[in-house]
Amino acid sequence: MAAATIAALAMTACNDAAKMDEKPQAAQPSESGQLKIAFVEVDSIMSQYNFCKDYSKILEKRGNNIQSALASQEKNLEAALRNFQNKAQNNGFTSQQEYESQQAAIQRQQEQYVASRDRLAAELQTQTEKFNEALHDSIEHFIAVYNKDKKFSLILTKQGDNILYGDKALDITAEVVAGLNKAYKSKPKEEEKKK
Repeated sequence: MAAATIAALAMTACNDAAKMDEKPQAAQPSESGQLKIAFVEVDSIMSQYNFCKDYSKILEKRGNNIQSALASQEKNLEAALRNFQNKAQNNGFTSQQEYESQQAAIQRQQEQYVASRDRLAAELQTQTEKFNEALHDSIEHFIAVYNKDKKFSLILTKQGDNILYGDKALDITAEVVAGLNKAYKSKPKEEEKKK
């Protein structure tokens, strides 16, 4: 169950990253007196931005490694518990002290498993949060640089049905994705090699 939670966390990292905090600012009319508005498809950024694709692979691999480690620990714990129960049912303990000693050992093994599971889940959560923050920062920085020339009054994010209609002429997604990918240096590949 914990392994499934960790896998889900790793698989949804990019989707979580799409829920970026936006700082509301008053839109200023352009020199012509009209607001210049554009929008970006968040789903396209998440699926086409190499930074997101690279980190999704890293987080998925990390989640799979955690799942494997936990599955191995869980298997060892179940085997120890079965062995203990069989021994108890067949009067295999020579003394009450031996029984209590093995029972305490299994309890410690269970506690170690839970601590390990919680620690690994927290590490993955921290790594996911760092990725989300880096993703948000990279997009925000790129949009600020991009908009120096374009001078949009407002750039909206379109995800799901939060914008019911957007004229394709206002869609700057392709330009933003291309610019993000051009600015992105494939650093995660170096980080992945270190792990």
